[in-house]
Amino acid sequence: MNDVAIPMPASEEISAQQPHSSGNDISTSDALAQGFSAQKSYFLQNTYPSYQARIDGLNKLKALLIDNQQAFIDAMSKDFGHRSADDSKLGDILSTVMGINYTVKRLKRWMKKEKKHVGLLFQPAKAFVIYQPKGVIGIIAPWNYPVFLSLGPLTAALAAGNTAMIKMSEFTPNTTTLLAELISKNFAKEQVAIVSGDVKMAATFSALTFDHLFFTGSTTVGRLVMKSAAENLVPVTLELGGKSPTIIDNDIDINTAVSRIILGKTLNSGQTCVAPDYILCPKAKVESLVQALKTCYQDLYPTINNNVDCTSIINDGQKARLDKLLNDARGKGANITPLIAKTELADNTAQRKMPLTVITNVRDDMLVMQEEIFGPLLPIIGYENINEAIDYVNKNARPLALYICSFNKDFQQDILLKTHAGGVCINDAAFHVANDDLPFGGIGASGMGQYHGVEGFKTFSHGKSVLSRGRISFTSLLFPPFGKKIHQLVYKLFIR
Repeated sequence: MNDVAIPMPASEEISAQQPHSSGNDISTSDALAQGFSAQKSYFLQNTYPSYQARIDGLNKLKALLIDNQQAFIDAMSKDFGHRSADDSKLGDILSTVMGINYTVKRLKRWMKKEKKHVGLLFQPAKAFVIYQPKGVIGIIAPWNYPVFLSLGPLTAALAAGNTAMIKMSEFTPNTTTLLAELISKNFAKEQVAIVSGDVKMAATFSALTFDHLFFTGSTTVGRLVMKSAAENLVPVTLELGGKSPTIIDNDIDINTAVSRIILGKTLNSGQTCVAPDYILCPKAKVESLVQALKTCYQDLYPTINNNVDCTSIINDGQKARLDKLLNDARGKGANITPLIAKTELADNTAQRKMPLTVITNVRDDMLVMQEEIFGPLLPIIGYENINEAIDYVNKNARPLALYICSFNKDFQQDILLKTHAGGVCINDAAFHVANDDLPFGGIGASGMGQYHGVEGFKTFSHGKSVLSRGRISFTSLLFPPFGKKIHQLVYKLFIR
């Protein structure tokens, strides 16, 4: 087993409290190798689990979440320093349970063989596709939604009939320990295993010969994961990020626009891959937008310090990274507007809490316009006409999400057809991710592959094409020697 080093970008290499092994998770390279081998052997004895076996696994997963909601909320809050209980319920528990319910309700239909057309030349025959489990799935989960982004992919993997190993983030040791304990009580390690450890462990994990590797994280690390997987020709799904823009129409009421996007930016204090990263707004409305954001934000969060609804930045390193973005922008002439009462600004570092902070007069050479923000900073760029806004989006890497604030159908359609993004919300932000029947995934630098719903089932399945003939077959009529009348007739009928 190759130990491929995966250097982490600055935003991810910051040291964090290391998880303490509970005895139920895999935390060493030797244990990882043994666990992987055991899952390979187990799958070879269970290459096509029954519908009922899959449903039983999904129901166990749902039960361990519902029965231990408070334990998960407490563990995630401890990992973050403080995390809003509702951020955890909405972003991790509710979304995961909804995904399981959706899958359980539809799995029987998804497992059915899919009939395909057979052309006249190949009659009599039947054609169909069966969805076969791929085998052992590797899932690398990030820290920002540690339950949803580990158990969401696991839901799809189990529905498709696979076994799975999940590498959790070193930034969430308490959540990892709890999840490992609960998984071990409900699943054999040969079926589902939780892996802890640091960057070196992640590198070892990504070098295993999985039957599919699923990664959620930064674009920089995604490239390295894909490079590692390529050594073994392991197929990958990369759920990355990038700078997801919001485009505001000149005709929409600014207060309405703000009310549609602000939760997507403030949930989890902006530590969300699909959070609006920056806003493109008509120049004449920039000042009105800043004021509307401030009014709305202060209604949602009248205070920051000691406010249980306000989630902390997860660790000192991430807080320092965000401060660096702010200081760089300030030093290059940007206007910085924290959307909180001035009386709190002197003490808003308690528990690493940051208010939503608007940045105007931004330039492309500022770090905040070059890097994914992943926090409560919100640059605003003024535009003269919609084509200018579209050109700005298109000159940059394709984003994971794009948000349109407009009730004008022509305006909406213009942006939909002229830009690329992994997903789009119109007059909303981020909630396309929670819609179970919408495939979720990026494009270009924001990722490859999709999951959620039936797309997740298919991602972790091999669609095996089958052509079946019975006792009667006319294929021999096409055998050599060529030049017979039947060959001439076939060519005349079908090559036209």
